Amino acid sequence: MPHVVFDKEIDLECFSKEFSELIQTKPILIKLLDVFLDRKKRIALVPAVVIDKLHQQFLIEVTTRKDKTTVRLFPGTDPEKTDGVKMSLGLTAKMISEMNPDHKITKTNIEDFLSADASKIVLT
Repeated sequence: MPHVVFDKEIDLECFSKEFSELIQTKPILIKLLDVFLDRKKRIALVPAVVIDKLHQQFLIEVTTRKDKTTVRLFPGTDPEKTDGVKMSLGLTAKMISEMNPDHKITKTNIEDFLSADASKIVLT
């Protein structure tokens, strides 16, 4: 399952407030238009639309705890793991990285799809 893990907790309420919709048209159409928080502000869901070789709609889940934040596909949706789906996760991780410049990526299996600054990637 594609994922990105950051080394610290992030403020998902702040992420929600600072979130700005993203529409990428090339090389793959990707739309990230909104974000929804749970009541405890520990889980955020980002609805995504990706059109590459398939037209897929799914949710990106951002979960946070004291020691880490994880970006992954919401288990209730099961899109085909195309390059566009992986790229949408990478773009979400980039947003988090830009909003939280002191956070580092500690684990991922989508290195090739991360748009974040490579100097922030510390794989363990």
